[in-house]
Amino acid sequence: MINKIWFLLIFIGVFFSFISGNDTMGDVILNTSFDAYDLILSIGPLLVLWSGIMNIASKSGLLAKFSKLLKPILGRLMPTANSDKAMEYISSNIAANMLGLGSVATPAGLKAMKELDKVNKDKTRASDAMITFLVLNTSGVTIIPMTVIALRKAYGSINPTAIIVPSIIATMISSIGGLTLDYLIRRRNAK
Repeated sequence: MINKIWFLLIFIGVFFSFISGNDTMGDVILNTSFDAYDLILSIGPLLVLWSGIMNIASKSGLLAKFSKLLKPILGRLMPTANSDKAMEYISSNIAANMLGLGSVATPAGLKAMKELDKVNKDKTRASDAMITFLVLNTSGVTIIPMTVIALRKAYGSINPTAIIVPSIIATMISSIGGLTLDYLIRRRNAK
């Protein structure tokens, strides 16, 4: 479905470009490609560095310790998630999201969902733990938004780290709101 939407948007853009006689379409496509390449070169090393650090933290057992630290909180948020491996992946995902590294958090999030699906009794729908994890992952508290800081630096921001405090406030509000709504809906459905 999303492929059809993207194709439709691109087709409409190209179609109106030809109708209006706008001959800058080729220049825009080429310049955008070069801009994307420059952006990847500026952010890529940051993502590689933090992916490596997360891998080292996982192999050294640091993520397992972080998982044990978060276990009482996560256990209350997701009482049906009774898989230690899932909790470790969830903790890894939370740690990466706290550093604002969504693309580094994605592999751990996917592995966490697979582990949560293993203990899910009804395979036709997501379990409460899976839904709560999705809410937590989507709205997770970001302490240091590394990717946003890198983007701001790449585009010449005078103070790229000015986003830290607003980011903490916004993500805390979204996390509290999302988890509260998840809890209320779960309670309503339990009745």
